[in-house]
Amino acid sequence: MFDLTGKTALITGSTRGIGYEAARALARQGATVLVNGRQESSVNQVVQSLQKEGLRAGPAVFDIEQTDKMLQAVANAEQQHGVIDILFANAATQYRAPLLSYPQQEFERIVFANLTSQWVLGQHLAQTMSKQGFGRIIFTGSITGVLGRPEVTAYPAAKAALHSVVRQWASELSPQGVTVNAIAPGYLQTQLTQALSKEQAFTQWLQSRVPSDGGWGKPEDIASTVVYLAALESRFVTGQVIAVDGGLSTTMI
Repeated sequence: MFDLTGKTALITGSTRGIGYEAARALARQGATVLVNGRQESSVNQVVQSLQKEGLRAGPAVFDIEQTDKMLQAVANAEQQHGVIDILFANAATQYRAPLLSYPQQEFERIVFANLTSQWVLGQHLAQTMSKQGFGRIIFTGSITGVLGRPEVTAYPAAKAALHSVVRQWASELSPQGVTVNAIAPGYLQTQLTQALSKEQAFTQWLQSRVPSDGGWGKPEDIASTVVYLAALESRFVTGQVIAVDGGLSTTMI
């Protein structure tokens, strides 16, 4: 099951964390993975690491906030590797500030990066996916798109809108064999959360809220869900936002 041999997958933001583990997991299932990041050196390092494991990988260097350059880089990748069958749009950015002092410029930047750029990339790839009668579009959503959290007003707004995009796109693309879903991660142990995971008070709070043992998840927990949603076997799953959060969003206490 979940054999992806012959498929090509683009994973944005895949030089570390969730994106890296997803790229590795998809490659281990036989896919050719296109590793993305803003820095060519970081991308090439990951590509070489995967190739040393005997996995198929290539570079796709671009910044999601620069959509013209993004589409050009994707077009170059398509010329080299053929049709991109799977998109895991994982790259994101954040800005934290209290609502009453949150700059409009930052609000617009965060919404553009986490919503508009995802829409642009997904629309581009959906063209060829729909023509060939197969495609998998997977977005990284967020539980903050459902549950409130202080000082990140733009990010949840963008993610909530992205959840709506998933449902709307599924209604249009599913008849062409293209499924569209999102994964809403909980708190994961990554490079970005190292400092937070060392705060005993926060971990205790998380453990009190998350039914699953330990409270913290791992990027591999998301990667396995990506593999499922990318595979042929998930053909009947579309238009869904799947929380992979250990139960954080299911409990009130």
